[in-house]
Amino acid sequence: MTQAYQTGIIPEASSDALFITFNLVRDRIAQAKHALASSTDIVHDIAQQFPDAALYASIGLNHAIWPLFDNTKKPQGLAPFPHFKNQQIEVNETAGELVFHIRSMRRDVSYQLANALFQAFDKSLELVEEVSCFKYLDNRDLTGFVDGTENPEGEKRKQVALVGAEDPDFEGGSYLNLMRFVHDLDKWEHQDLKSQEDIYGRTKYSNEEYAASQKSPHAHTKRTSLKDSNGQSLEILRHSMPFASLTEKGLMFASYSKTPNIFNQMLESMVKGDEQGHYDHLMRFTTAHTGNAFFIPATRWFTTLLD
Repeated sequence: MTQAYQTGIIPEASSDALFITFNLVRDRIAQAKHALASSTDIVHDIAQQFPDAALYASIGLNHAIWPLFDNTKKPQGLAPFPHFKNQQIEVNETAGELVFHIRSMRRDVSYQLANALFQAFDKSLELVEEVSCFKYLDNRDLTGFVDGTENPEGEKRKQVALVGAEDPDFEGGSYLNLMRFVHDLDKWEHQDLKSQEDIYGRTKYSNEEYAASQKSPHAHTKRTSLKDSNGQSLEILRHSMPFASLTEKGLMFASYSKTPNIFNQMLESMVKGDEQGHYDHLMRFTTAHTGNAFFIPATRWFTTLLD
């Protein structure tokens, strides 16, 4: 990889995360450009101050504001968040033009970085949503099932998540898809254990995936386990984490990939299903409140903003 990627993409899961989305104030673009140009230095400096925190961050832009910062070229796959629906479910793009994905092992340090970045933009951004997430037990969703089981490991994480020579102008970048799901845990907990496991296609406590022949066509692992024309598994790098208050509980789904096409295919398989209409029955117990698609440029892109 010839260009340095942002730190929030590849490292293993953190215990704390902030997902913050903004809209750009159109008459303060020059100010935002200066802030973006300095943002990777801000991330680096605060990470150096707190080496025990394992502080990482990704900053990305969506299709609507990309031309305002770079009107000469854009990433090949940068496009609006997809729109899919069936009779019960609909997902589409929601507000949010710029994203901070900040994660660490210390909530106070995550806050320090979020605040420093926000101050640097100084009224050039309008907050859309700020979601604070946490590691739950042994990396489980609030439904009780382990999340991210199929994540790539080692060097394969880079192969899955980072743009390569296929788009040389944006090598080292990544596509981030972000969705906030709100769970109906009362409805979920009224399902018996076997029904829950069948919906996932995986055992709850031992985290063992069902054999393919035992999976329902509606199982979550069935609908998200896709292959290409050569029979190779299509993979994304997940950094999803739960969030919760006393009144609202759910999951911030976050996936990085070298192309948005893989995520798009998975989401379509979940919502629209196969040719027989078999969609993901996990979607009966959770609702997507947001849908955003961002590009996370390599660090060199930020230094070119003021050229």
